Amino acid sequence: MLKNSLSIPEFCYAENISRSLFYKLKKEGNAPRLMRVGRRILISIEAAKDWRKQMEECLNGETNGK
Repeated sequence: MLKNSLSIPEFCYAENISRSLFYKLKKEGNAPRLMRVGRRILISIEAAKDWRKQMEECLNGETNGK
């Protein structure tokens, strides 16, 4: 069964980042979009994909002198 969303710990594991880095990114406004489902906070697969693209564009923009 395919998952449509990830918990924050699952997202951090999948992206190989620490939870403290995740919360730092969130504080800076650079974390993926979050959604509340009941009492849980989740990240949709689409939001994770969009976040990766945003991080790539940010890095590529910096290395290209933009």
